[in-house]
Amino acid sequence: MADELNGKKIAFLTANEGVEEVELTEPLKAVSEAGARTELLAPEAGEVQAFNHLDKAETYTVDKVVGDASADDYDGLVLPGGVANPDNLRTHPEAVSFVRDFFSAGKPVGVICHGPWTLIEAGVVDGRKLTSWPSLQTDLRNAGAEWVDEEVVVDDGLVTSRKPDDLEAFNAKIVEEFEEGKHAAQRS
Repeated sequence: MADELNGKKIAFLTANEGVEEVELTEPLKAVSEAGARTELLAPEAGEVQAFNHLDKAETYTVDKVVGDASADDYDGLVLPGGVANPDNLRTHPEAVSFVRDFFSAGKPVGVICHGPWTLIEAGVVDGRKLTSWPSLQTDLRNAGAEWVDEEVVVDDGLVTSRKPDDLEAFNAKIVEEFEEGKHAAQRS
């Protein structure tokens, strides 16, 4: 397909269990088709167990343990959703630090559904406009974010969407932001 992201390397960070499959596979496909190399990171080596809502789906091989990874090695980051995924991920300090490092470096980040829970734990939502699965709006507002109910929101390199139905818009925007690269205004 296209090669907008040719030569770029994008990290996909999930917990080892609980990621919403379509929120992992569809963005992964979109950035791969745009020419990026991708790596699946998780807190533990082995596999990631994906889910289709509450039902187990496929498993995916972890490319690298997040504790062995550095944000310096990637051009962008995607945090898929699923309820259990970010709730688990935010309990791993190495995952939270990895996310925070993308913001400190001004690198683009795409987050969908319940994924912003990890952003709250990383302390990077204060003063930002974003969206998420509706049940997170109070958590995000309490953390200082401006929550809106929109299909996709872009705020200085941070791309957020609400749910699987938003994936087409989300995927288009993450490819665009990853192509654009670092944002001087990105802040941690």
